[in-house]
Amino acid sequence: MESKYDVIVVGGAAAGLTAALYMARQGLKTLVITKDIGGQALLTTEIQNYPGFKSIGGFELMSIFQEQASLYGTEFFYDEVVSVSGEDRFTVKTTTASFEAEALILAFGKTPRDLNVPGESELKGRGVSYCAVCDGPLYRGKEVILVGHGDHALQAALYLSGVASGVTVVQRPNTVRGDPELLQALKSRNNVRFRTGCEVRSIEGDATVRGVTAVCGGKEERIEGEAVFVEMGYVTRSKFLEGFVEMNDEGEIIVDSLGQTSRKGVFAAGDITQMPYKQVVISAGQGATAALSAYNYLQKKRGKHASNTDWRTVDIKVTG
Repeated sequence: MESKYDVIVVGGAAAGLTAALYMARQGLKTLVITKDIGGQALLTTEIQNYPGFKSIGGFELMSIFQEQASLYGTEFFYDEVVSVSGEDRFTVKTTTASFEAEALILAFGKTPRDLNVPGESELKGRGVSYCAVCDGPLYRGKEVILVGHGDHALQAALYLSGVASGVTVVQRPNTVRGDPELLQALKSRNNVRFRTGCEVRSIEGDATVRGVTAVCGGKEERIEGEAVFVEMGYVTRSKFLEGFVEMNDEGEIIVDSLGQTSRKGVFAAGDITQMPYKQVVISAGQGATAALSAYNYLQKKRGKHASNTDWRTVDIKVTG
């Protein structure tokens, strides 16, 4: 695999895949670096507000995004980015490799929150999952455990109830709260059980998951299951960007309306930015905006004509 590209996109969900599609269609050598494909869209089994589809699953939609980006020559490298550096040309380092590009688009969204208990890291990929939609079918007809609370966890539980023989939802709060429609839908499923007021202390298993040890009401007990789905929400893992681009107190990258960051040649899009309304369709639009801005940046840098975005002249930073 080559190491030098016109543009590197960090992130493989709606924003990143859309940005890659736009860049690759312009004939630019484009690399997407991501740990996985789909991001938070994978948590949604039914998306009803993405234009062009009356209803579509998040996994299916993200697969279409990736297929379309690949169609125009986008390359993919599956790893975690640990550092970025540079001014006129940028170096992106992962845990196993190093790449260079003239422009960067940061669109890595947010990452699942870990439980941070014994057995979790050891059993990742062997029963511990952070994506019910991705891995749920692997446990069809089996007993599974879901750890978490709130709408994301309830959505995941609802999905798993249609796949697994039984779902035990383990949550710290003593009361189950969430979207009324989700709660009503879960009440109609007789294979979903809630264990409230519980804190998971460890995940049990040798080669594969066998259950969890939890403290419920002050008493320690074992809850059996062949998989543990951790649905504790997402965190912003942007610490490696400190001092490289401007961020807010929540670790979100600050961008302008064109997707430009505080560093010329570096653009950002999607949930990792400070922009509101974290939705798939909005992330896709932001990815397109960042890509068009990155393309115009490269054109100007190379002494070529920028594309006409509309009737206005846009201010893409090339110097200063």
